[in-house]
Amino acid sequence: MIDAIFDTARSRPCHVILPEGDDPRVVEAAIEASRLSIAQVTVMASEIAAVGIADRLAVAGAKVELVIAGANELFGELVSEYSALRGKRGVSVQNALEQMRDPLTEGAMRVRLGLADGMVAGSIATTAHTVRTALQVLGKAEGVSTVSSFFLMAPPAGHHSVDAPMIFADCGLLIEPNASQLADIAIASARSCQLLLGEAPRVAMLSFSTAGSAVHSSLDKMRSALAMVREREPGLEIDGEFQFDSAFDEAIRQRKAPGSRLSGRPNVYIFPDLASGNIGYKIAQRIGGLSAIGPILQGLARPANDLSRGCAVDEIVAAIAVTAVQAGKPA
Repeated sequence: MIDAIFDTARSRPCHVILPEGDDPRVVEAAIEASRLSIAQVTVMASEIAAVGIADRLAVAGAKVELVIAGANELFGELVSEYSALRGKRGVSVQNALEQMRDPLTEGAMRVRLGLADGMVAGSIATTAHTVRTALQVLGKAEGVSTVSSFFLMAPPAGHHSVDAPMIFADCGLLIEPNASQLADIAIASARSCQLLLGEAPRVAMLSFSTAGSAVHSSLDKMRSALAMVREREPGLEIDGEFQFDSAFDEAIRQRKAPGSRLSGRPNVYIFPDLASGNIGYKIAQRIGGLSAIGPILQGLARPANDLSRGCAVDEIVAAIAVTAVQAGKPA
């Protein structure tokens, strides 16, 4: 169901770095990404793991670059650049060297310096570590106030109720976004939908109420966010607040919100907070049978995407493809 993303990735000569090569899933994903030609891939690994990884890549005949983290010809230059970047934050040269021993930091610096176009990590590292590293090294894109995340929820062929991928946001980063941040998340997710799915976004703002059926401060926040989005992006198809069934099922939506501006089933769902978003995507994944690709970060100066530590190889491969598309280099 996400073949279009893979096709787009193949058309863009992008270089994606995977700093957690000590995880066998990452190595297998790199091999598969190379086989599918969705990106030029570099795997970083410890010196101890590198021998076994080199043997595995050779057996697979994979065109994957292998770099020993913290012990390669570019490491000294990367440390100097990182020291210059973080020195204004009080990071000493010695501290810079110690911090660059972290493969995620080295990988992010390679992206910052243009040695790679994007990074995928998080099969070993926590989301907090992955995101913090990306923010410290890569920073926000110009004009962006809120860095957020989404999951690309992809159904298998023949799924009983879903026939196309959807975006769920924010399910991995902002714990309790305020109204302004929710508006940022909605707008960024709509743009991600257009970029990755090639579809006009239809955005649903979710909560426990539909079209004003309840009164609560959390509902006021969603309604304020909706108003902000409509003011900033008047052409965007967005509505709310909706309970999930009202958003997802057009028949229910027509009964509960007959005046809704949505022209069809939403392809972007905005959750009111991290708790509901995280619970929602995991239910869709574990009970609903959808693949969950992400968390995909949006709003960074260069692509750097997170993985769930429970991710499967095919989800890592999909994250590589998404990262290549985000890097946006036409062939």
